[in-house]
Amino acid sequence: MKITDVKTESFQWKRKVPISNGKHTYPTAGLGVVTIETDEGITGYGFGSTGFVERFKGMLIGQDPLNNERLWHMMWVPKLVGRRGLTTRAISSIDIALWDIKAKAAGMPLYKLLGGNADSVPAYIAGGYYAPGKDIKALQDEMLEYVSWGAKAVKMKIGAVPFKEDAARVKAVREAIGPDVKLMLDANCAYRHYEAITIAKMVEEYTPFWFEEPVAPDDYKGMKRLSEATAIPIATGENEYTRYGFRDLIEQNAVPILNADAFILGGITEFMKVAAFAQAYDLDIAPHGSQTVHVHLVAAISNGLILEYYPEQFDPLNNKAYTRALLLNEDGTVTPPDAPGIGFEPNYDTLEPYRVS
Repeated sequence: MKITDVKTESFQWKRKVPISNGKHTYPTAGLGVVTIETDEGITGYGFGSTGFVERFKGMLIGQDPLNNERLWHMMWVPKLVGRRGLTTRAISSIDIALWDIKAKAAGMPLYKLLGGNADSVPAYIAGGYYAPGKDIKALQDEMLEYVSWGAKAVKMKIGAVPFKEDAARVKAVREAIGPDVKLMLDANCAYRHYEAITIAKMVEEYTPFWFEEPVAPDDYKGMKRLSEATAIPIATGENEYTRYGFRDLIEQNAVPILNADAFILGGITEFMKVAAFAQAYDLDIAPHGSQTVHVHLVAAISNGLILEYYPEQFDPLNNKAYTRALLLNEDGTVTPPDAPGIGFEPNYDTLEPYRVS
């Protein structure tokens, strides 16, 4: 089998209401698609960053797409394309498409090809964003709606308002959802380490399941100081790149839960290495980002903790952008598609009005 073409497409649409986390506001959403075609009629789809993909096209055409390890190291040459950033994200999108081809060629769903540890995985609903006019009652109602769907875990944002206000928001959510639903907190790197310690002590009594991205991604020492000051487990890694970055993060002995993101860190090839390295330290993987690929990865590995799941409130086109929807089961789990490959392909009937390129 040979690669015959590599194409990129980008789509973007406005949100009905902009949402904000601890540091950023998002008025739009979108989807980047990398399509890899082969001479045997098998087409692979990768989702994520499309910038810089064109620079790899020449080296990929004519190659066997099943040689994902060889192709990864052909593309990732830090002296030329950088150790992190958009070039590695482009490699991630390409690599995801290559694995889609490999699983389709094998006639297997991706999660079974990669290991098949579980047929369904626990999920948490990622919400609790700040939004104009959204008060504590609206936040409680949002979380209660998720629980009514069967969610056994929910996540909310902190870091954009004063400590007391955020602590009151956390208290209100805990009171609304009760003691048995897991509650994750996500600051999106909004704090310095001493600030993170302050807010952690204020909300510990509400038993957060984890405190995600409390400080900047490279502030390893800050994470260490925080982990020593609070009983709340620290989760981070969504902005970490490659097995080397996760090696350095893991060696801090401060973070028990890794939010590895295959769309960022270098694709599925690199994600599986990070997962294996984490297994040696008895650390769990709870991927950040789109559930389309990550549902397979959490199901594939023995240390897959939980899947991040985005509801319609986050993005009304989140499921409609693909040819199939990933739905939450009544027991709060999610089941990966059983079709060969990733099982998600672009739904152009929905996407076409939002085409950027």
